[in-house]
Amino acid sequence: MENLDVTVLRTLRDWRAEGRRALLATVVRTWGSSPRPVGSIMALCESGAVVGSVSGGCIEDDLIYQFTQAYSGKDLSRAIPSGPPGFVKYGITADEAHRFGLPCGGTLELLLEYDPDVKALVQLVAALETGQLMRRSVQLKDGFVALKAGAAPTELVLTNIELINTFGPEYRMLLIGAGQLTEYLATMAKFSGFAVTVCDPREEYRIAWSVPGVTVTSDMPDDVVTAFKPDRRSCVIALTHDPKLDDLALLEALNTEAFYVGAIGSRRNNQLRQQRMAEHFAVSQADLARLRGPIGIYIGSKTPPEIAVSVMAEILAVKNCVVLPRELEVAQGKNKQNVPENDSANLMCGTRQQSFVAL
Repeated sequence: MENLDVTVLRTLRDWRAEGRRALLATVVRTWGSSPRPVGSIMALCESGAVVGSVSGGCIEDDLIYQFTQAYSGKDLSRAIPSGPPGFVKYGITADEAHRFGLPCGGTLELLLEYDPDVKALVQLVAALETGQLMRRSVQLKDGFVALKAGAAPTELVLTNIELINTFGPEYRMLLIGAGQLTEYLATMAKFSGFAVTVCDPREEYRIAWSVPGVTVTSDMPDDVVTAFKPDRRSCVIALTHDPKLDDLALLEALNTEAFYVGAIGSRRNNQLRQQRMAEHFAVSQADLARLRGPIGIYIGSKTPPEIAVSVMAEILAVKNCVVLPRELEVAQGKNKQNVPENDSANLMCGTRQQSFVAL
């Protein structure tokens, strides 16, 4: 499953290329609680088709009603208008918040762009599909769109003159090891909008791989990390329990801007791994501090799918800049529950069966 923004923009491009009228809605401001963050987008076709989301569904329903009744001949006054972009607010009063399914006290404001320029959409989607980060600016007075390559992800900017929204390529995940846990984690990552690559030079693991839409490679992990070129929208997770495969890959990953670098294993294994890296490879304490382990959040997980949930939750928290309480760390949570070290939720053995070993 690809990045949702790319899906929205590609669908909008296709509608406009077919000559259909359509609008692009962007969440530009929120007050209090809101169902979707600033920068979220959705596209609405004159036929009533919708892709993307700006709320839990009720605001989408209202926009459909407001702008698509003319298409079916029900109300000719309710059509997508022409002209410059316009603003609309939802949830200003408690009654409206209840009507539109917004949390108590929640208000959001949308910028609606009517019939966005198809040439600009073609250019934007083409750039995103090649992995470029793009800044899209919209002039509020006339809807003129300008595109520029971005150097780094930035927050949405709204002034009296223009709206600037940055669209990036998919988040990427590189998984070392093609075992059972990797299959669950790769599946969850794909549903979360990550492009997933799996590396495992061991043929016996690759041959049974069953998750479609994932790039699988047999090259050595450290070479794969180098070729992968992790950036700030990338994460690297080692899952083999084999230092010969995991350590060199992690060393390469720590030299990149990857937002998350981690490895499966117990607290003891994590300490030994850091000790090896410091003694044999002169890895600094600052770099070692970036290496996460044991990975995941503590939810008492003991099966591969639950462990994958635990790990994916931590990855998403780091991606979204959420600082998790220490009680949610695997090591801290186990201590509170008096779970023995060798019963760690993260001690899955490197086999395809649901078996565990003490490491």
